[in-house]
Amino acid sequence: MKALKARVSGVRSPSSKRWLERQLKDPYVERARKEGFRARAAFKLIEIDDKHRLLTAGARVLDLGAAPGSWSQVAVRRVGAAQGRGRVLAIDVLDMAPIAGVELAQLDFLDSRAPEVIKTLLGERADVVLSDMAANATGHRKTDHLKIMALAEAAADFAREVLSPGGAFLCKMLQGGTEAALLAGLKGDFAAVKHVKPTASRRDSAELYLLATGFRGDASHHPSR
Repeated sequence: MKALKARVSGVRSPSSKRWLERQLKDPYVERARKEGFRARAAFKLIEIDDKHRLLTAGARVLDLGAAPGSWSQVAVRRVGAAQGRGRVLAIDVLDMAPIAGVELAQLDFLDSRAPEVIKTLLGERADVVLSDMAANATGHRKTDHLKIMALAEAAADFAREVLSPGGAFLCKMLQGGTEAALLAGLKGDFAAVKHVKPTASRRDSAELYLLATGFRGDASHHPSR
C-alpha cells in the first residue's frame, strides 16, 4: 500500500491519478493483498460462486484471459485442483506467473485452433468456463462497450465448443444496449441465463456478469439420446 501511495504522488496524468487514488480507498484492494490474491476481481468470483455454486469439488474449469490470475486462484482452491481433485486450466496471450495447482497455457482463445488445443490439454470437456476479460479502454463509452461485448460473444462461442452438457459459463459484460442479443442467444443453449452484479463491482461501473447454467450441448453429447 505504501508503494501505491508513492505512485500516486509521482503521477502526472489526471486520469491515472484518479485511478490510483480510487485504488487506495478501495477495501477490496487491501483485502486482496492480505489474502494473497493477485487482484480485487477475486472477490467478484467468490461472491458469485458463494451464491450459485459453480466451482464444485472435482470440477474441470477453464479460465479465459486469466492474467493476472486471481480468478484461477479462487477456482483452484474451490475445486481442489492442488489436491488432485478437478482441473483448472488458465489461458491468456500474456505470460502469467505460476499458480500452484493451475495449468497455464499461453494461447489466444480467438485462434481457430484453440478449442481443439484446449480439449486436448484438458483431456475432456470443461464443466465451467470463466471469462473476466476486458479490452483496453479507449475512454469512448460506446467503443469500449462494443469491444467488451465482442469479447463476451467470442467467449460464449468458445464455451459452446468446450463445455460438457450441464456445464456453466460466466463472463464479464457491460450494460449499453447490445447485451440483449447475447442473452437471447445463450437462452437457446443453456437452461438458465441471468445477469449478476457482485458487490465487489464498483457501483459507478456499467460492469455486469452474465451467468449461464445447464448447458444443453448437442444431441451427440447426450448419451441418453
